Amino acid sequence: MKAKTLITISSIVVALVLIKIFFLSPKQAKAAGPQAGKGPIVTIKAVVVKNGNVENKLVLSGTILANEEAILKPEVSGKIISMQIKEGGEVEKGQLLVKLDDDELRATLAKQQSIQKINEEKERDLKALLAIKGVSQEEYDLALSVVQQAKADIDLTQAQIAKTEIRAPFNGVIGLKNVSEGNNVSPSDIIASVQQLNPIKIDFSVPEKYTAVVHLNDTVLITIQGTGRKYVGKVYAIDPKIDAATRSLKIRAICENSKREIFPGSYAQVTLILKSDKSVIMPTMAVIPDLHGQKTFVVRNGKAVSVLIETGVRNDTSVEVLKGLKQGDTVATEGIMSLKPNVQVKIQGKIKQ
Repeated sequence: MKAKTLITISSIVVALVLIKIFFLSPKQAKAAGPQAGKGPIVTIKAVVVKNGNVENKLVLSGTILANEEAILKPEVSGKIISMQIKEGGEVEKGQLLVKLDDDELRATLAKQQSIQKINEEKERDLKALLAIKGVSQEEYDLALSVVQQAKADIDLTQAQIAKTEIRAPFNGVIGLKNVSEGNNVSPSDIIASVQQLNPIKIDFSVPEKYTAVVHLNDTVLITIQGTGRKYVGKVYAIDPKIDAATRSLKIRAICENSKREIFPGSYAQVTLILKSDKSVIMPTMAVIPDLHGQKTFVVRNGKAVSVLIETGVRNDTSVEVLKGLKQGDTVATEGIMSLKPNVQVKIQGKIKQ
């Protein structure tokens, strides 16, 4: 039995060898060898990327601020003897708004100036005598120091008188007043506020992931709640740090408000128009999430190559690529879920982006 089985196996082996020798030509055998080692070819669609710009709109919440705002408070205590404040009226920088009683200070100043006049005359006389050796240097120096001390006292009194006046710090509009003429006030009392309403500022914050794509002079569209009116502004200041509590970056924009239609404190819907610098642009659909960030598949020499990329501004159709690609690269857009590194690909419908 065993001998019969052995003979049967030997016959089959000999038959297979004869079939290979007589029925397969050398060319066929050679061609069959490499084919056996080839993997499947994946059919994909792809585009050739190029340089360009991506524009996107980010809708955020904002708060309207006055361009400049100051709270009017007295620097010293006293009685208001004059108040040149018209609520809601315009004022110019340096304009006198409030005057406190300064009669006592002015009397002190007059006395000091009178004494100073006498001291200066004495100093001049001693200077003349010093020139002819009529007095000692020490006597003259003492008289000179008295003059200088008296001048310092006069300067101090004049500074105290200046503090009895409240002047407009800039051109603006006066708010509602809290006190009236004749009231006694102290440095803790708020008399009124003054605000500069043209232009106005808008504060808003953007998520941390957008910090690299927000730039000075970016355009913002401002919609005021209640009116529905829209205004155009520009980003003019960016906070140099990210808020650790909210992981957001504070931005300040500025907008023209010559008609005074926008009021400080209002809620605003801010549409920030993000525009990339001219860089490589690729379809959004070609971006693949990866453990190390984001990647895409580039076709090189007929094979798919996995490339890590860094992206910037994006919209529904396109995304800015900051690192990883260059103009002219062929990027897979469809069939990418079937791709693996180094798999052979066949491009169907390659087009320019």
